[in-house]
Amino acid sequence: MKSCTTTASNPFLSFLLQTWNSGSCDYSLETSRFLRDYAVWEINAFLWISLITITCLLTHKLFKLFKLWTQACKIPGPPCLSFYGHFNIISKQSLTELLSDSHGEYGSVVKLWLGPTQLLVSIKDPELVKEMLLKAKDKLPLTGKAFRLAFGRSTLFTSSFDKVEKRRESLASKLNGRLLDGANVIPTKAVDCIMAKLHQIMGKGSIDCKMVSQHMAFTFLGATIFGDTFLAWSKATIYEELLMMVAKDACFWASYSVTPFWERGFWRYQRLCTKLKCLTQDLVQQCSKSYMLYRYMDPVSHNETANAGMEATVGSKSCSSIFLQDNFFLQVLNGHLNSREEPCGNIMGMMFHGCLNTGGLISNMLMRLVTHPEIQHKIYSEIIMAGKGSGERDQPKVEKMPLLLATVYESARVMPAGPLLQRCSLKHDLRLKSGVLIPAGAILVVPVHLVQMDDSSWGNDAGKFNPYHFLSKTEKISGSLNMDTSIAGPAKELLDKSQSSFVLNDPNENPAFLPFGSGARACIFQKFVIQGIATLFASLLEQHEVTLHPGSKTYAKPLTNDSIFQNFPSPEIVFVRRNN
Repeated sequence: MKSCTTTASNPFLSFLLQTWNSGSCDYSLETSRFLRDYAVWEINAFLWISLITITCLLTHKLFKLFKLWTQACKIPGPPCLSFYGHFNIISKQSLTELLSDSHGEYGSVVKLWLGPTQLLVSIKDPELVKEMLLKAKDKLPLTGKAFRLAFGRSTLFTSSFDKVEKRRESLASKLNGRLLDGANVIPTKAVDCIMAKLHQIMGKGSIDCKMVSQHMAFTFLGATIFGDTFLAWSKATIYEELLMMVAKDACFWASYSVTPFWERGFWRYQRLCTKLKCLTQDLVQQCSKSYMLYRYMDPVSHNETANAGMEATVGSKSCSSIFLQDNFFLQVLNGHLNSREEPCGNIMGMMFHGCLNTGGLISNMLMRLVTHPEIQHKIYSEIIMAGKGSGERDQPKVEKMPLLLATVYESARVMPAGPLLQRCSLKHDLRLKSGVLIPAGAILVVPVHLVQMDDSSWGNDAGKFNPYHFLSKTEKISGSLNMDTSIAGPAKELLDKSQSSFVLNDPNENPAFLPFGSGARACIFQKFVIQGIATLFASLLEQHEVTLHPGSKTYAKPLTNDSIFQNFPSPEIVFVRRNN
């Protein structure tokens, strides 16, 4: 009785049982008609559900688009006469020139349409820039995609600030606490390696400034991260070339909305990326083996007292302490990995990002020293004075060289690493204190070159190279400090003329100084890079004078474009050994 009731309550099952039990010839026709009607009903239901879902999604996107247009109408900017926005105008002139003209006509905050759904907002006022960089903590998704495609998933170079905040804070605190104290250990050894390579190249002819700057930056960063292991690594030259090749094409392949599996060039690029990862893992393993070897040979290396005695005896830091530092750096960069993160992604990203920016800064500084020999001579006399009373193998005390440090800062100001500083707010609208409301998802850019060449922030000579922008004059120093019998020649002559002492200003106090960014996503390696480059140049200029190769030309203004790679006019330079 119960089974009959259950069957009756399910019409579909009842129909199947009845047709199964019946032996009539209409069985197949009834069954096929019912199944066909049931299939049509299922398909119609699925289509209706899909239609409603797609309609809701499109309505939501359309609402967001109208919201974007409504909010963007309140931001000043040149009129948009095309469905493609200002893309046609940008294709005819560089984006930096267009932003310069727009800021001159519409004010410190202007908008440009890169397409019907892509809004770009440029900010030039230093105070508004500082506020924007504090509030807009995310980077463009394309940047994160390019790093992920080239080097794998990384917690240091992803777009969302929420995913990198903890790693950045940990790295910054450990760098400021430990790594910066030992930043001067590596450059002297790196200089020896660099100069050996330079002499080898000079034997074949003059040296290209851009090429040698890239090599100097690569050696400096590699020696800093991996120590002596990197300097002795036989594959360093191949690694440098491969790193630049992979990084150069990263933005191109990342620009595809869909991964181009059908392109042969993409698979060749993937093989290069795989080879780069294998080389990085090999270098990390070599560094770990060297660290374990020195730890085995020096079991008391962790004892501070023993190390202190050894350093007092030898006159420099022990090898084991250097390897401890290198192992510490690798642990900071590669530690606490999640399951989806590339093991060496942070290291490869750091090497590329560091080489690009540090190499550009070194190249610009070399060009400035060549075109301003009087500044180079003053820096040399400053190096001599700072090294007075030090041992032959002591590290240069760059904190006693304000002019050298000011020259590094001024080189970064006059020629930033890129024409635009890019940020975005992925989730929230951004309201500035001026009352401007910037919608979420808009590309926020700062025309760094325009800001750092503004007369209102840097004076009437903002367009000229002048390291004294970062120096303040103090009271006159006594003549006894200038007259030193151990200094002779051009250095003594320059010291006699410089009767005033200068102190270095904090460049970050000026909101218009942006070569290392600002705010939540500012470069956490700024102090480390500045001190390292200053130490590198102190060692170089103490032994060599940088001059322009006969017949080579320099240009006051570089040829720039709006991509991450800039085409700098690269003069031929020569390192002349000093006779001191």
